Amino acid sequence: MKIISYNVNGIRAALNKSFIDWLKAANPDVVCLQEIKAMKEQLDLSVFEEAGYKYHYWFSAQKKGYSGVAILSKIEPSHVEYGTGIESMDFEGRNLRADFDGVSVMSLYLPSGTNDARLGHKFEYMDMFQEYIDNLKKDIPNLIICGDYNICHEEIDIHNPKGLSKVSGFLPAEREWIGNFIDSGFIDSFRYVNPELQQYSWWSYRANARANNKGWRLDYAMVAQPLQENIKRAVILSEAVHSDHCPILLEIEN
Repeated sequence: MKIISYNVNGIRAALNKSFIDWLKAANPDVVCLQEIKAMKEQLDLSVFEEAGYKYHYWFSAQKKGYSGVAILSKIEPSHVEYGTGIESMDFEGRNLRADFDGVSVMSLYLPSGTNDARLGHKFEYMDMFQEYIDNLKKDIPNLIICGDYNICHEEIDIHNPKGLSKVSGFLPAEREWIGNFIDSGFIDSFRYVNPELQQYSWWSYRANARANNKGWRLDYAMVAQPLQENIKRAVILSEAVHSDHCPILLEIEN
């Protein structure tokens, strides 16, 4: 199974940048999208179906033009779960899960901490999400959580670790949380396959950051430990330029 996760920073904007042509060429089995910034009814869904993704699921934020996640699939899932059942998480459209035979795939968009209020919300979300996943794994052990975690884990994951150590996304408490999340039973698939490779998945639109490769690795495919031996490949697709993020790819034997 080939899975791609991509924060598209607006699916309608990405579609105007030849996203569908790129998707056909990449040809994943399952696609997890984040920050779709659209309601399902605002999209021409036939373009995804014509690209081979007959099964597509959308979980938008209540606020128009904001947040939201989606899953596109060539394989019909046995079950789709919209949200977590936790209202303060779900009204922003941040979690969507599709269950397949042998593996469950979640598209996650974890909040950013752009100001003090949002940072507080982010930490609250992180705590609730950890508890939610701890319980979910009891019933669904073969879980893959793909998405934009809005956190860099280690110094290798960010271009200026010392200068950015007090910026949300690389705060000590955020780094500790994602480390604990991994330790709770997950594998950071990219780092597992590429222990010393310094690559990023997000660049600011400011100061020509992408051209200068001043980036952050914010996007992860976290694989539950029971699937460790099934991980075949994990790469960052930095040549895709539909967003300020780039996609990540996980190949797993299912």
